Amino acid sequence: MNFLMWNIFLALAWAALSGGFSLLNLLLGFAMGFAILLFVGPALGNSNYFDKVGKALGFALFFVKELVAANLRVAYDVITPRYNMKPGIVAVPLDAKTDAEITILANLITLTPGTLSLDLSDDRRVLYVHAMYLGDPEALRREIKDGFERRVLELLR
Repeated sequence: MNFLMWNIFLALAWAALSGGFSLLNLLLGFAMGFAILLFVGPALGNSNYFDKVGKALGFALFFVKELVAANLRVAYDVITPRYNMKPGIVAVPLDAKTDAEITILANLITLTPGTLSLDLSDDRRVLYVHAMYLGDPEALRREIKDGFERRVLELLR
């Protein structure tokens, strides 16, 4: 059984033994199970589970930061009388190859206010992205490649 399954099992066992299946109790059980696995992990074998969990938490924090910043930018533009938008479409070359990698990347871009994934080229090497604030197309490409795409690939590979 892999470490994630062990962690889920320990979280469920904690919830059952403590008598409550609330979200907070399950999260507490998951955290305690993670700590237990961290100590007994070497006896169970090598795994990159702990690295992946750290990267997943880092990615979640990165996405929340990007989401808040994009929401504030769009909200500011809505409540001010000036029109600050400079919409445009940019082609982003992809390092992502699998359906899962491309789908997650495209959805994360679309979930961020001010950007929208429009299309994928037929050869699956270029993602076309619409941006409300396209001052510098190369900066947007770098932001997507070094931000979203790099982190998605770290998690899935």
